[in-house]
Amino acid sequence: MGLLLAGGALAQEQPAAAPAAQVPQQAAAQPAAGEAPAVGSADAGRTKSVTCAACHGADGNSVSPEWPTLAGQHANYIVRQLKAFKAGERNDVTMKPFALMLSDQDMLDLAAYFAAQVPTPKGADPALVSLGQQIYRRGVPDRGVTACIGCHGPTGHGNPLAAFPRISYQHAPYVTKTLGQYAAGERKSDTDKNQMMRNVAGLLLDDEVKAVASYVQGLH
Repeated sequence: MGLLLAGGALAQEQPAAAPAAQVPQQAAAQPAAGEAPAVGSADAGRTKSVTCAACHGADGNSVSPEWPTLAGQHANYIVRQLKAFKAGERNDVTMKPFALMLSDQDMLDLAAYFAAQVPTPKGADPALVSLGQQIYRRGVPDRGVTACIGCHGPTGHGNPLAAFPRISYQHAPYVTKTLGQYAAGERKSDTDKNQMMRNVAGLLLDDEVKAVASYVQGLH
């Protein structure tokens, strides 16, 4: 595992656990008994992603740090979030209209395309690495904050089978915003995970959020 610092320096770390599974190249919905899984086409997704490019970039690497990078994200996770926007389980004035226009196959195709892209490396603020690493790898035991590494893995690649997203190289401002939404109870996409993210985010202090978000941005 390594950590890319602002300015391009690379800090090597000793892995704390086995590497997470690699990002799938196609999106596959969970099939009913006896049915073949629905699979997305990355080629079709490339064409359909034109409307996504303004915010998320043509290859899923968003230019604005306020919008998430989708490149390399687990396909199943992308599909799940698009369905949540469409159903109103996640609220965003920009995403909602786009999600409403998407069919299930559109979602699978878009997810397959973005999952196949390579995220652009980003650096962490060296001044925040120590605290960010501590929270990511060990949590804050005395306040009941669990370590991020348990779900998102030592390299930040997450776990697609458990629906834990890839967060490595994600924009720090977006991570900060997302943790704030969880802490405020505005985002509830962790309902089937016993409100895990809401519980953890609600216990983090502002400086801890800033540090772990920066750490994630440089993690790979």
